[in-house]
Amino acid sequence: MTTIGTALPIQWARLRSEYDAPLRRGAWYRVLSVSQFEVVVDVHQRPVLVARPYVDVSSTPPVCWTIIDVRGSARAGGGLGSRYAVCPSCRERVPLAGQPSTLRCRRCKGVFPVE
Repeated sequence: MTTIGTALPIQWARLRSEYDAPLRRGAWYRVLSVSQFEVVVDVHQRPVLVARPYVDVSSTPPVCWTIIDVRGSARAGGGLGSRYAVCPSCRERVPLAGQPSTLRCRRCKGVFPVE
């Protein structure tokens, strides 16, 4: 329930597992509303409803790379291979080899820990 004049804290959500929604795995989305059963996130300035069990919700923005493993998944990695990382700052996707502790983003040049 929202009270008029009261600012709600910003929350972030990302897919936890496969789900038929227009969300990219590994990407964090701003939460518009959350309840026990569903989360509404902002995807390109449009609200998208996702069942609550399929998302992780956080009150802090992401600060580390998210690792995506698409082996055996219906969604392909877009030519990135079976494992790739998603930058927490600009959402750039990069192929992932080995188990680095940090990565530098080729787009925004930020250095972030790998989750």
